[in-house]
Amino acid sequence: MSVKVIGKHEKDSRACRDALALTLNEMMAEDKSIVYVDCDLMGCINTKMLRKNYPDRAFEAGIAEANGAGVAAGLAAAGKKVFFHSFGTFSSRRCYDQIYMSAAYAGLPVHVLGSDAGVTAAFNGGTHMPLEDAAMYLSIPETVVLDPADYAQLECITRQLPGITSGVKVYEDGSEFPIGKGVVLHESDKDVATIITSGIMVDESLKAYEALQAEGISVRVIDMFTWKPLDEELILASAAECGAIVTAENHQVKVGLGSAVANVVIKNNPVPMEMVGVEDRFGQVGAESFLREEYGLTAAHIVEAAKKAIARKNG
Repeated sequence: MSVKVIGKHEKDSRACRDALALTLNEMMAEDKSIVYVDCDLMGCINTKMLRKNYPDRAFEAGIAEANGAGVAAGLAAAGKKVFFHSFGTFSSRRCYDQIYMSAAYAGLPVHVLGSDAGVTAAFNGGTHMPLEDAAMYLSIPETVVLDPADYAQLECITRQLPGITSGVKVYEDGSEFPIGKGVVLHESDKDVATIITSGIMVDESLKAYEALQAEGISVRVIDMFTWKPLDEELILASAAECGAIVTAENHQVKVGLGSAVANVVIKNNPVPMEMVGVEDRFGQVGAESFLREEYGLTAAHIVEAAKKAIARKNG
């Protein structure tokens, strides 16, 4: 793994959707077996270029996700490498049975792209806010579930398996991210807790790390962008060395990254754990900054959870 961390909390001038669109464009030029299926949202993630450049391999399924998933599975059955996109709510809930039966159960390689993750759906509101999509895919046998943090990470893993998320620049371009391996962003032999995070919560976790360091509290920070397969070895090493864990995710905590990590920890080396994420609530309309505060998805909430986990460990 070759990773260069920036971690200055600066917005990337490039949109993550462009990392996906441009990388797919290159891949489709190199490999004529790659096809793309969209559900009337090419304009939202800048993949209209694929329709223009590869009209015989970029298909518009319309606002009909279940049908689109069936088309994607059919193309995969014909030997194509398929990338299928809709908003996260629709690429999960609206076509779950088709993806489960026609693609996963049939052993067909359909790569599902769910854009506008969690609270990043913002003003599209609760109907478009996926807070459980990853949980649905975690439950499908033999799937891979990823939650990338920025442009560089998305560009790298699109060539392996895809996902879409935030716009803060965390990593330098050219960094490499093997699927199945978490990324250690900060660690020392003085760490008293580990923060395990992904997606838009990576930058918040780095802010929490800085705040805790300023108080003399040393913590480890891990970007667990790969939810499945999960880096169990890294989780257990951190549990043993730090003795406390905090998870932070842009998702329902009861059925997401936190529960996946807890399942590993409780079976092997139980330590105090706290989970930062959405607590059994529906989404709503609002600015992303408001929604992060409303659902407890900020550095301050991570700091509070870390202190609580450390106190439980010491108590």
